[in-house]
Amino acid sequence: MGWVVGGAVAATVVVFIGLVAWQIRRRHMQRWLPAYLRERHRFQPPRPDEEIHVILCICDHFEPKAGKASVETGRQRVARWVEQYPKQFGHFRDSDGRPPRYTFFFPIEEYEKEYLDALAGLCRAEFGEVEIHLHHDKDTPEGLRAKLLGFKDVLAGHGLLSRHRQTGALMYAFIHGNWALCNARLDNWHCGVDHEIPVLLETGCYADMTFPSAPSVTQPPIINRIYWACDRPDGPRSQDIALPEGSPIDRALLLVQGPLLLDWSRRKWGVMPAVENACLQTSQPPSLERLWLWLRARVQVPERPDWYFVKLHAHGGPEHDHETLLGGPMVKFHEDLAKLARDNPKFHVHYVTAREMVNLIKAAKAGFKGPVAEARDWELMSNLQAPP
Repeated sequence: MGWVVGGAVAATVVVFIGLVAWQIRRRHMQRWLPAYLRERHRFQPPRPDEEIHVILCICDHFEPKAGKASVETGRQRVARWVEQYPKQFGHFRDSDGRPPRYTFFFPIEEYEKEYLDALAGLCRAEFGEVEIHLHHDKDTPEGLRAKLLGFKDVLAGHGLLSRHRQTGALMYAFIHGNWALCNARLDNWHCGVDHEIPVLLETGCYADMTFPSAPSVTQPPIINRIYWACDRPDGPRSQDIALPEGSPIDRALLLVQGPLLLDWSRRKWGVMPAVENACLQTSQPPSLERLWLWLRARVQVPERPDWYFVKLHAHGGPEHDHETLLGGPMVKFHEDLAKLARDNPKFHVHYVTAREMVNLIKAAKAGFKGPVAEARDWELMSNLQAPP
């Protein structure tokens, strides 16, 4: 009988290992799990006595026409954000006295003048900024360049985007649709341009904010990092290789990643951890429990170990996530942040846009030791202007 029991146990173990391996491959975790295991020693929570500044940025892939919605449906979706955001969050203040700020990465292919007029009004009220999002397929470098330059001018006409403090050049942040930066999908869908980094730099992109993209196959093997990447002339996925620290960055693109971790507090089959991928949606509402995971990722620059960069993402255009992003869960999250800051004088939260987050990154890299409030406009100035 012993051999029968032993055989059954062995078979169970084999099946279990097979299921775990299947889950890893199904969620494309093999792309980033080696880096997670290799670097797990640095994923530590802040010490209880540590002074920390949480630099919180929500980058929304804001698609009013998602699901092939009509212009009228898109109008209603935009109107809900413009009306509800100030009502729900206008009374909250961060450690600098600023209200919650949101970054709308607006898709080039969904442009309607009335949508951007409305969002520009919300931005002028200091609730956020607009940057560039793009879904494309079978594109060319020339086609990509034309799309980006054309939309830059359109957004500038609404008083949006930013300008370089020294040169006055019009600048933008970018999120690639379907996560497929530099032709990152194995099937080459939803892009077509292996060498997107040179085009982005030529057209004034100051940072890419696409990642993390897990569980997508497009997820780079680099995780929980702020880094620069150069174009790889031999193929796609230039973002998969980070420039060594101290390398010249004149032809490199800044990539700002959000947290990507294993969440052992939520498990499948009692042992398989959930993946924390910085996404905000109905099934992943914001919470203080998640905040501690985001901080554990330690997306930082060495020069300012007290600054924790927390970049989250959402798809707030369609109605299915409005109750989470504009309703009770997000309200409670801001309430909890405020209480945490009141109760702990060493905890500070700073609501920032994508532009402000990059300014703070660059200020820290330049050796700035002052407060967050003094570096929000370090290099990139808002192009916001009053309507004519």
